[in-house]
Amino acid sequence: MFEQRLIQLPFGDIVHSLSGYTVVLFAFAVMFVVLAIISLPEKPVDIVFGTDGYYTKEIPVDLMKFQRFMAIACGIATIGAITTGDVFNFTLFAAFIGILNVGIVAAVKNKPVLDAAFSYGLVIMMATVPLFAGAAIIGATCGTLSIGELMKAGIHAPIVAKLFLLVGVLGEGMAPFYIGKAEITRSPGAPYILMIHVSSLLLFLRAVEIFLMV
Repeated sequence: MFEQRLIQLPFGDIVHSLSGYTVVLFAFAVMFVVLAIISLPEKPVDIVFGTDGYYTKEIPVDLMKFQRFMAIACGIATIGAITTGDVFNFTLFAAFIGILNVGIVAAVKNKPVLDAAFSYGLVIMMATVPLFAGAAIIGATCGTLSIGELMKAGIHAPIVAKLFLLVGVLGEGMAPFYIGKAEITRSPGAPYILMIHVSSLLLFLRAVEIFLMV
């Protein structure tokens, strides 16, 4: 995948690039960033149980501005994770995505939603340990964190380092952890809340590619 690079931007031994695989992920990330920029926030509709009645909720504009900012920043961090050619930079972008995902949800002034955001904030903090441990093990055993150099040298990273990276990514992307609580997926703020799902999916797919390459 890495050898068939369509676009490359070298910085020393680190080559930021897009391959046939990552260009698809890049396109999805850019599309959702654009949607977050141009889309208007939803008006949640609550149905009165047992009747045909329903009512809409007005969400404060200031709240939506913060959610929009966090969603755009999350999309940009996802693009960084997709294009980077350095394992350590990938872990940094993954950590940013985790923080921004929690920020998108925590912007909602609703107690159950805030409780869920706090719970997964703890998950994200714990996930940083295996995430950066995986990058540290690769750097210590292989002598480089450049994906391109690891591919050229034919050096294979220890399987334990790859597993640490994968576990860290699962925690930072809150997948599959976040689907356990409906408050995360039900929190108001669409389409901005969709960035949580998109960033989690794209981050995991990029992690799988790195897992196979190094």
